[in-house]
Amino acid sequence: QVELVESGGGSVQAGGSLRLSCTSPMYNFESYHWAWFRRTPGKDREGVAAIGRDGRTTYADSVKGRFNITRDNSKNTLVLLMNNLKLEDTGMYYCAAELGAGPSLSTDDFGWWGQGTQVTVYS
Repeated sequence: QVELVESGGGSVQAGGSLRLSCTSPMYNFESYHWAWFRRTPGKDREGVAAIGRDGRTTYADSVKGRFNITRDNSKNTLVLLMNNLKLEDTGMYYCAAELGAGPSLSTDDFGWWGQGTQVTVYS
């Protein structure tokens, strides 16, 4: 059974950086499009960054210029580099995948999910 596993979360001071990773044993990793989502208390899950099968990316306006999504097909790894973190970036971060071209920031376009990794930004 395929499982997505996130890592790299933690507590960081505002202005700092974190690197989140998502790994999977998928045989056909390159056939999927991927995304990072986050959920904050009081808000619905929102798309943060996405990467298509062809490498095209899209970002939420709130993180554009600060976050960068990449993948390494040879290592079956998805990465989210988060720079200049703000208090409002605090939340549980999830990676997601689905067969298809993408990119997409819609939860409806994903069927494979990780269990999440917590990111806490403090002042």
